[in-house]
Amino acid sequence: MRNILITGALPYANGSLHLGHLVGYIQADIWARFQKLCGNQCYYICGSDAHGTPIMLKAAQEGVKPEELVARIREEQQQDFKEFFVDFDNFYTTHSPENRELAEAIYLQLKQAGLISKKTISQAFDPVKQLFLPDRYVKGTCPRCKAADQYGDSCEVCGATYSPTELIDPKSVVSGATPIQKESEHFFFDLPQCETLLKNWTTQKGTLQPEVANKLEEWFKTGLQSWDISRDAPYFGFEIPGETNKYFYVWLDAPIGYMASFKNKYPELFDKFWGNDNDTELYHFIGKDIIYFHALFWPAILHHANYRKPTSIFANGFLTVNGQKMSKSRGTFIKARTYLKHLNPEYLRYYFARKSNDGVVDVDLNLADYRLRVNADLVGKVVNIASRTARLLAEYFDNVTSDTLIDNQQASMLHDLDSSDYFAQQIKDYYEQRQYNQAMTLIMLLADKTNEYINEQQPWKLVKDSAHKQQVQAICSKALDLFRRIIIYLKPILPQTAKEVEKFLNTRDLTWHDLNKPLLQHKLNSFKPLLTRIEQQDIDAMTQESQDTMANVAPTTSPIAPIAPEITIDDLAKVDLRVAKIIDAKAVPEADKLLQLTLDLGDHQRNVFAGIKLAYKPEELIGKLTLVVANLAPRKMRFGMSEAMILAAGPGGEDLWIFHPDSGAEPGMRAK
Repeated sequence: MRNILITGALPYANGSLHLGHLVGYIQADIWARFQKLCGNQCYYICGSDAHGTPIMLKAAQEGVKPEELVARIREEQQQDFKEFFVDFDNFYTTHSPENRELAEAIYLQLKQAGLISKKTISQAFDPVKQLFLPDRYVKGTCPRCKAADQYGDSCEVCGATYSPTELIDPKSVVSGATPIQKESEHFFFDLPQCETLLKNWTTQKGTLQPEVANKLEEWFKTGLQSWDISRDAPYFGFEIPGETNKYFYVWLDAPIGYMASFKNKYPELFDKFWGNDNDTELYHFIGKDIIYFHALFWPAILHHANYRKPTSIFANGFLTVNGQKMSKSRGTFIKARTYLKHLNPEYLRYYFARKSNDGVVDVDLNLADYRLRVNADLVGKVVNIASRTARLLAEYFDNVTSDTLIDNQQASMLHDLDSSDYFAQQIKDYYEQRQYNQAMTLIMLLADKTNEYINEQQPWKLVKDSAHKQQVQAICSKALDLFRRIIIYLKPILPQTAKEVEKFLNTRDLTWHDLNKPLLQHKLNSFKPLLTRIEQQDIDAMTQESQDTMANVAPTTSPIAPIAPEITIDDLAKVDLRVAKIIDAKAVPEADKLLQLTLDLGDHQRNVFAGIKLAYKPEELIGKLTLVVANLAPRKMRFGMSEAMILAAGPGGEDLWIFHPDSGAEPGMRAK
């Protein structure tokens, strides 16, 4: 028996869950349920990420205390998780006495180890609210295209990136006042000092997925930077011990929340699972957007605080809907609660499993394929086995199975396929490796073969001849035993359906060890329909409700920017537009909207930071042509030097399109 602790990334307690959130939690829940099904000691814990400026400001806007806001959102999220059958052993909160105690103790250990330093920095400050402002809490007119109402780090209209001090007529989002620049002393964690430790840990086999390890290697080459772990009052969080009006940055105490959640529920096991015990395993399931924090800062902090490092970190991709990023305007930004009103949550669990593997890949919810796949696999194949045979056992054999499994050529073939150690072990290995799509393929193969067996034997015809009745009982019993095995295989995916099947089979909770324990001469309960087909009208209703909900949300920017002041032909001649080929693209982990692009301009290359992260995945851009302002003066940013500006159109955010010249164009050509 293995001793396994699994954590799910902590959802931020300032809003509702949407289907994109659920990808990682369902993938982790499937793995946790599989481990428990196999008899391992396994715990799956999570909790609300409860601190930070956004929560403080939203609570003030609603006229409630931050604690009240967090409690309400936590309860809502917890109910959504429950109805999607995401079964946490504990769902706690980072705003807890356990987390405060652990965060303070870990900080003091890091300080004693010489890993905490102080540095004075300058930030935008709201003189009315007396509040330091993150970049996105400053808005103004873009200094490049003059679009109004843009954030302090990048423009959603033209894609330009800049600092809040460059905005024209900047205003605080909180009060509307003009921010001032103010200096403050901050505390920094010396991450560069941990480079050797982290290189050794991240290169250990199995610790990280290959693509994550490759991304970390890029960051090592760029050079690790010290991490600002403090924020100034007012701030909703934990005060730094020994300091006045200084608080831990939310990303310091958030991962410590994993430890606090476990300690809250299982204090007697805390040292065993978080100490350096080689008999326990620790796995973090996270989104790919928070790799930097979990694969660099977190293991370094754990190591120097004398706690165990994770066994592995598993990063999942994002959710797309119908091949595109979730869009509020298209009605494909679907909240968890909206889905639950219209569709069976187990159908989404199965579809996610069908589309998931062990890589850092996005999962596409193609609504047409989703309907066809669920109807064909779960209703048309799996449930069909029971509905076709249970009726005959009830009508002719008093719901009792035969005392032996039929031994003929077809049944022997099925027995060899499913009862062999190889078949079951393959499915088990696929689950263990999180290659759920491969496991589903094998399980559906067995369902197909079982239905073929029923079709060939035609028990509904044989039962009309009394001489064949015993044979019919054996055929139906064999089919139902295979159905039982299929349900065991699918139990991590379909936990509620599995419960209903266990009631029908009149058996205790089925486990992996029950695979080769057929129910012979066994009394069944009456069969009731298990799953129903998805109708197009159900999907349409969900999509319509999503559109209606988002239509009531006021857009942050106008889709059409005002025409800029007139220029002369001489002014236009100063702008040098060139065709460029994107030869590399990667996310900037510290920025919400930026991608770092390497551009080929024919005779040289340039580095550009572009605010298009919400609209494009990096891998989508590599090899494509685009247009750039080539003679724009280079500008130093905190992430590096940006040496040009790409052209894009659209209101911004996810609705942004960069220009793609015709494929006949060549890098370096001038646009005229």
